[in-house]
Amino acid sequence: MTGFARAEGSDGTTHWTVEIKSVNGKTLDLRCRVPTGYDAVEAAARTEVARQLKRGNVSVGLSVTRSATAAPLRLNRELLAQIIDLAREIEGAGAERPRIDALLSVRGVIDTVETAESDDGRAALEAAMIGSVGEAVSRLVTARLDEGGHLLAVLTTHLDEIERLTAAAADTASLQPDAIREKLRQQVQALLEALPALPEERLAQEAALLIAKADVREELDRLRAHVAQARALLADGGAVGRRLDFLCQEFNREANTLCSKSADVDLTRIGLDLKATIEQFREQVQNIE
Repeated sequence: MTGFARAEGSDGTTHWTVEIKSVNGKTLDLRCRVPTGYDAVEAAARTEVARQLKRGNVSVGLSVTRSATAAPLRLNRELLAQIIDLAREIEGAGAERPRIDALLSVRGVIDTVETAESDDGRAALEAAMIGSVGEAVSRLVTARLDEGGHLLAVLTTHLDEIERLTAAAADTASLQPDAIREKLRQQVQALLEALPALPEERLAQEAALLIAKADVREELDRLRAHVAQARALLADGGAVGRRLDFLCQEFNREANTLCSKSADVDLTRIGLDLKATIEQFREQVQNIE
């Protein structure tokens, strides 16, 4: 299921942003991108995502920016003195005297002094970042739930169509008793004409085989059961994507058997429509947690 969420935080000297993206996936595949030194935040992100999400290709990104005033500045006097001496030599050769802003802009003349961070300060910073991670994951879950509400209507429409086509298959004239008996009579007559001395026991076996091949009531019953189970899963909510994936396989199996048993044009057409609708249903199921 697709989604995007973002959370930000700051402690006055450090600003951070957490972004989480999610796209469809059969399993949970998590990728984290955090700056060096923030392993604790990455570990917490992996734990939180695995706790709240079950499927999807999820990427978590953490960006950290320190305020320019967070660290004091230090003037590298030795380097500045060397540059001034060089400038005087050049000035004696006719070059213009360098401006102070040009001297200070030379790399290394002004450095930032990295102050030692206390253990308590570091722990507080990481705790705040981990809180932002939890906030971003919760927002992502909310976004995915909103998308799931729209998907529920689409999936329900597909199930309604599967149910309608199943009922149409049951009502097809070729499935009525008179039609089955007439087809069986014609096939038995053809057997007797081809093999006049066919034993009665063998004839009964062939007749039973023809009846079994023509009877699709079992497939239709299973299709109805699968529709009912799919509706129940959608009503229960939660992480039902994998179970719906399995149901799609069962739907396809019954539709394929229905088409293979069909000797009627209308029934075959209904079977093909069933397969197309089941495929549409399966594609949407990939978006479900």
